[in-house]
Amino acid sequence: MEKPKKSGSALFMYAVIALTIAVSGVCFILYYGNIAPRGGVLWAGIVAFMILYHFWLRIIMGNVNKFFPIRKEHGWFQPRAFEKPLYRFLRVKRWKDKALTYNPEAFDLQKHSLEEVADTMAKSEFDHWVNEIISLVSILFSLLWGEFWIFLLTAIFAMLFDAQFIVIQRYNRPNVLRILEKQRQRALARA
Repeated sequence: MEKPKKSGSALFMYAVIALTIAVSGVCFILYYGNIAPRGGVLWAGIVAFMILYHFWLRIIMGNVNKFFPIRKEHGWFQPRAFEKPLYRFLRVKRWKDKALTYNPEAFDLQKHSLEEVADTMAKSEFDHWVNEIISLVSILFSLLWGEFWIFLLTAIFAMLFDAQFIVIQRYNRPNVLRILEKQRQRALARA
């Protein structure tokens, strides 16, 4: 079977990871090796390290989560009453198609059934909920380096980034499930 090509978003993430490994490594060597023991060097290394942390753990957890049986039928993935007005307020319909997608082939209806895409949507939502937790955990790095507020801000920004993908999945999935239900009803009517 042919391995799927990496999307532009995936390639971007891997490039950022490579760059931040290099930048944080150089900065930490300069700072902790007393070559350039300036606060700015340390903080450049920490910022690069936190970007590395957020990107790398998202890729790792996305691969680990593949082993969990996530199904769209689970109660967590059911629409809530407050969601439609919230999505109208956020104008999700206008921007949802502009968001980055790590693996667009997983949502391709030419290659997957609606049922598979709906399950992939639930799986993707789960991945981003896990990423929300990963973002909160990053605050613990303040115990090592201090400056709690900087780690809190990066955690909040990372959580907002992942929240857009949760919103998109929760916005789109009911429409896909409605189409699936209509297909089932037609199939029953024909039988």
